[in-house]
Amino acid sequence: MTPKGPWSTDQIQSFLGEARIPVRISCNGASGHPLMASLWFVPQQGELWCATQRSADIASLLTRDPRCAFEVSVEAPPYRGVRGTGAATLHDGRGEEILRVLLERYLGDTRSKFARSLLARAENETAIRIEPETLVSWDFRARMGAAA
Repeated sequence: MTPKGPWSTDQIQSFLGEARIPVRISCNGASGHPLMASLWFVPQQGELWCATQRSADIASLLTRDPRCAFEVSVEAPPYRGVRGTGAATLHDGRGEEILRVLLERYLGDTRSKFARSLLARAENETAIRIEPETLVSWDFRARMGAAA
């Protein structure tokens, strides 16, 4: 896949690797309306990995229809980020493993009360793997420099 936008594949992977913001995932809801969810993510070998409870709506909807869209973008000027489309698969066997990776990535360790509360439910966790099919980057730093 050749990404569109100003960034190369390496620049996109670098941005995703450094980003400590949630990915917004859009999937097809049961009613026909799109559903959006924000989840922590970690990039691994060109894929995005998230974790959620098996009972979460996003898990059942992605099982029913794996097509999704996603976006990782900064929320303050100057705006930049990556969006795309892809296919999601759920991996129950990697739920706790990915949850631990996410806790380390976003919280720095697994010792906080919040981390411990999430790990206490880890047996019900599933990992979501998003395999991108399209990638588009944008970067308004040059254009917005003075405004930011």
